[in-house]
Amino acid sequence: MTLRGRQLERPTILVIEDDGAIREGVVDALRFEGFEVEEATTAPKGEELALRSVCSLVLLDLMLPGGDGFEVLKQIRRARPRLPVIILTARGREADRVLGLRLGADDYVVKPFSVRELLARVEAVMRRTSAQPERVHGPASLRLPEGRVDLQRRELHFDDGSLAALSEREAELLGYLAKHPARAVSRDEILSQVWHLNPARFQSRTIDMHVARLREKLRDNKSAPHIIVTVRGKGYMLGHAITAQSGLGP
Repeated sequence: MTLRGRQLERPTILVIEDDGAIREGVVDALRFEGFEVEEATTAPKGEELALRSVCSLVLLDLMLPGGDGFEVLKQIRRARPRLPVIILTARGREADRVLGLRLGADDYVVKPFSVRELLARVEAVMRRTSAQPERVHGPASLRLPEGRVDLQRRELHFDDGSLAALSEREAELLGYLAKHPARAVSRDEILSQVWHLNPARFQSRTIDMHVARLREKLRDNKSAPHIIVTVRGKGYMLGHAITAQSGLGP
């Protein structure tokens, strides 16, 4: 039975392919089967979408304008190790297949291929990987000016002895910011990687409201925040007032 016949939530598949005819045929077949589809025709754009979109699987060509598909695969594996990737390529040599699988591809399909075979491989890979949203991993705790955050237990421990609880999403947001301490994280990226929502379909204002509530819990300065800092035109980042810790000690 096809995905369309199961009436399940529609997963998104990212197709990174520069050949227009092949891409159009693959995209049409996926949409007919009930998938949402995103498209990229270059290595840089494909890598950007793979790292920041809410896709559940990537179909990746190896010979792309602007870069090599193997390099895109490496970047995907570094940033999103659980995201399933199927390579679609005319490079059918054994050495290429072995390299692709060693770099972390879940399957390797050589052109020309039939649409029926490709769809069967897509469903097989998604069954094996379960295609669940990735958890946000980061440090175990954060040191605050007036206490610390236990991200695993989602608790705020203040030096005056008081305790406050964080929601799961608040803890994941803090963890994601701590995982990327050297740059501002955009609202769209937070929606995609922490909320697991498509930024094109949701207003980023919800991020601002969550940040405001989180600042209040963290006892951040409302007029001049120094724990979660706003970077104008870019997003949010952790300030120098907060430090990551691998353990959960005081």
